[in-house]
Amino acid sequence: GGGGVPMKLRDAPSACPSLWRSLPCPPAELRLDLVLSSGQTFRWWESSPGAWTGVLGEHVWTLRQERDRLWYTVYGQGEDGCPAEASQPDGAETDRILRDYFQLDVGLSALYRAWGAADPLFRKVATDFPGVRVLRQDPVECLLSFICTSNNHISRITAMIERLCQAFGRRLCCLDARPVHAFPSLSALTGADAEARLRALGFGYRAKFVSGSARAIAEGLGAEGLRQLRVAPYAEARRVLCTLPGVGTKVADCVCLMALDKAEAVPVDTHVWRIAQQRYGAVLGGRSLTPRAHREIGDFFRGLWGSHAGWAQAV
Repeated sequence: GGGGVPMKLRDAPSACPSLWRSLPCPPAELRLDLVLSSGQTFRWWESSPGAWTGVLGEHVWTLRQERDRLWYTVYGQGEDGCPAEASQPDGAETDRILRDYFQLDVGLSALYRAWGAADPLFRKVATDFPGVRVLRQDPVECLLSFICTSNNHISRITAMIERLCQAFGRRLCCLDARPVHAFPSLSALTGADAEARLRALGFGYRAKFVSGSARAIAEGLGAEGLRQLRVAPYAEARRVLCTLPGVGTKVADCVCLMALDKAEAVPVDTHVWRIAQQRYGAVLGGRSLTPRAHREIGDFFRGLWGSHAGWAQAV
């Protein structure tokens, strides 16, 4: 394949305009810098000031915002010496992929107005953090990535996921001498030696959970069955996820919110719990963060913010 073809990073549309496209997208609807660095996804890096490069699906993209437009370019794979454009999805398709990933059909400024009207504390925060929306991610990638977030911080998680993709994912291209890999397929992670290899990559106790969950999905509902949880009720999706190795309530809620279309899912950790108690005076959840406390705190915020409560909490 063409995974080794060296390519130059493109950091702005002015350099080669024919390789860029744009979508209308005002900053009130999306702030790339806030969304891509917020710990929802770990596969984008700021490749030059204001330009974000990363992997979405089977392709490598660079995104850039200028005033009311979202500009993007997709790198070709340059297979077998054909021109790179031959393997490219067409413009209508790439537009659709981006609109889907950023859920641009959800009107964010209208939601901000509604949350602000319901909640003066939200109103205070909102002015500093406009355009924060929830991404719609691939369920397998989202699930396995969030298993890695337990007792961990963003820079370390990002490095772990990068090593995971290098070791188990298909090489997509080489950008400015940096190899870029797709997220691993389930089958790549179900080999007998997967757990040991993950341990060698520094995954610690999470190695067992990543390989175990990959195997449980591959042998159980499959990647497609996991995706089908998008149309299942929230409680059902959450219940199924919690049967997987290393998946507790918090990880399940993250996956429900960020990959399975459950906009009402509110991921709760001790930080969110403290906010609920201190800032909102919510008397919730007794002394420890039990599944019942999770549900009560989620219900509290759903009562306050409505059907997209998980989006409001992401801000």
